Order: sequence, then structure tokens, then C-alpha cells
Amino acid sequence: MHQASPRQGQRIGAMTRGLTLAEVGELPAVTDLVTAGRAFGLGRTKAYELARAGEFPCPVIRAGATWLVPTPGLLAALGLPVPAYPGDSEER
Repeated sequence: MHQASPRQGQRIGAMTRGLTLAEVGELPAVTDLVTAGRAFGLGRTKAYELARAGEFPCPVIRAGATWLVPTPGLLAALGLPVPAYPGDSEER
């Protein structure tokens, strides 16, 4: 019998499926820590552990009990191009 492939965010055995390049490219301006961790191939526990230790591989923002990750920093850490946003100027 054929098993359906896991949906986005579903666990595969003991591992969480990472993000595809297409999924990374569709991220909003700011994403949550678990989603950003998936882009690096990290599970939820490891992502929070690294964030608390100040060792997450890209900049994170702590907003109360929530951890947020700006997508431009995530893209840069992954070595991917950071898109220009309307109103950005090269004179900064």
C-alpha cells in the first residue's frame, strides 16, 4: 500500500522536514523561530535552544514569549539573495 508523503511541518520519524527553496522564497518579511529553524534543518527543540543561547545562525527578535526571525537575515545566512523591497535605496 502506498503511503502519502508528509505534509509541510509534519514529522518524519524523529526528524522534521526542512524547507524547500520554493518555501523559503515564499516566506513573509518576518517568520517564526520553528519555521526559520526548519530552513536550517533544525528541529523545534534545537531551534529554541540555540535562540536562548544567542547562537541561532541568523538574527532573531524576542517579543515577549515569542521568537521572530526577519526573513532578510535568514536568507543572508542561507547564502540566498535578499530581494529589494519597494522604497529601499542603495544609498544606505
